[in-house]
Order: sequence, then C-alpha cells, then structure tokens
Amino acid sequence: MVEDNLKEKLKKVNQINITQQTSIRSLISSLKNTGFNAKRLANACEIYERMLHDPECIKFFGLAGAMVPVGMQRIIHDFLDEGYIDILVTTGANLTHDIAEALGYHHLQGNVDVEQLDDAGLHKDQMNRIYDVFLPNKVYEGIEDFVSQLDLPSNEMPIHEFLKLLGDQLPSNQNSILKIAAEKNIPIFCPAFTDSGLALQLGFHHRKLNLNHFTDMLKLIDLAWDAKTSGVCIVGGGVPKNFIFQSLQFCPTSAKYAIQITMDRPEPGGLSGATLSEAVSWGKVHEYAEHSMVIADATIVLPLLLWYLKTSK
Repeated sequence: MVEDNLKEKLKKVNQINITQQTSIRSLISSLKNTGFNAKRLANACEIYERMLHDPECIKFFGLAGAMVPVGMQRIIHDFLDEGYIDILVTTGANLTHDIAEALGYHHLQGNVDVEQLDDAGLHKDQMNRIYDVFLPNKVYEGIEDFVSQLDLPSNEMPIHEFLKLLGDQLPSNQNSILKIAAEKNIPIFCPAFTDSGLALQLGFHHRKLNLNHFTDMLKLIDLAWDAKTSGVCIVGGGVPKNFIFQSLQFCPTSAKYAIQITMDRPEPGGLSGATLSEAVSWGKVHEYAEHSMVIADATIVLPLLLWYLKTSK
C-alpha cells in the first residue's frame, strides 16, 4: 500500500510534445514532469540557474574526462565567459588538449566503427585514438615547441598561478579555456597536473620549475572557507571532484547546491559514482542542499545545460 504522504506528492507523468516552436526552456520544463534522468537533467538545469541568481554563491566546477578532445572546449569556454563558473578544477589532459586547439591544431573525427579499427596500425601511423576521436603525434610536437619557449618569471609558483601565466601567453583564441580564464581572472586548479602530456614536456624543458601543490590545496580551501554559499557542478568525477569536495568538507558551510553528471555507478564504491547524498555524510554537501545526480553522457548534457542557462533572465 502506498504511504499517504507519498500519495499526496504523486502526479501524472508528462508525455512530452515537441513542435517546431519548442524552445530549450519549454523542453526542460517538460522534462521536469517526466522521470529517470530526463527529470534529473531538468532539476540540474534549474538548480544551476538558482546558483546563478544567488549573489552570494561561489560556483565550483569540476571537469574530468576527455571533454576538450570530443568537442566541448567552446562549451566550457562559454561557461567561463558567461560567468557561470567562479573556480574551475580540471585535469591536466583537458588543459593539454586545450593548448593543442589554441595553437591551431585539431582533434579529428570520422565515421568509423571503433571495433574494426587497427590500433596497431594507428600506432605505426603515429595517430593516437580517444575512442572515436584521433590526435596525430605531430600535435604534441607543436605543444612542445610552445612549452619550450615559455617565458617563466619564476621557477617557484603554485599551479594555479602557472596556469594563469600559461593562459596569458597563449595566442588569442575564441575557444581556449586557459585563455578566457586568464582574461577573466578565474582560477584554474589542476591537482593531478603531473599526470599529463603538458607536465611531461614542462619537466623536460624547464627542469628547475617547481610548482607547489600544497599552496594550491590551501588556496582552494581558503576560497571555499570564505564562500558564504557554495554551489558545485561536477562533470565526470575523479580527482577534480574530490579536490573540490575535500575543500568543502572542513568549511563552516557545505555546498548548498550540487550537480553531478556522470556515467559511473555507486556500487563499486569509487568516488566518481558516489552519490551526492553520500557526500552529505561527509559534510561536503549540506543535508538540505538542492542536488541532482544525472546519470548520463556529459557530451550530451553539457550543451543542453549551457543552452538553458543562456536563456536565463
């Protein structure tokens, strides 16, 4: 028997109707009255919009996965440019691929069946594969040329300051994440920076460079501590998710808003699939927070989320 308090909350599922006049806002509004991850996407859109309208909210954004190679570079650029992100935490891989695009190189795609590909042949042809996206080895040679000529005013600095310097020295580019973050003075943190092609090349060409990880850690904790209200959007999971959440864990106020977009599941116990409600037990997310866990491909969700937010008033 359905409990009485649940009965009162139940309402009929909306059967979505798409017409030529359907807008992104009307679509998301329709999804709110469905179920499964369609409903959770609609909830995530509305939660992010409320974050934007909260003048005291500091918006933390965690970005994992191969988002730049697959074509999400401009999406993240626009999140930054529009003021939808106050603090970005990402992987060294995304930054490496961002530099590649900013320098005029391109990731490649083709209509191929990945199960039929000859990866050994690709290796012989110096072509690297990221599922169904490809990157020639010569791109890394171009990145190396850029890295080797960097003007470093000091060999001692925290990673977020180095990334600001890196963005300042990149050529003008309408898509670059590093460039727009430097121009907007939005800090980028990369806690696993050495786990990237960019860091390898830096290590080879600037052997005296010493990037301070502990200064970065304390800086992010200070930013989280000073935030009157915190909102979090996590794409993927991994190190960026934990770096943000461990900073919030010991702060006076845990996240009031929380969104995660992931394909990972909670059953194996890994952080990338850990639910946002689990984060409540750690004090990372507030027990009364608005939160939505969207189990979906971020390459589908991110463009829809940005599209929705760009229509916000």
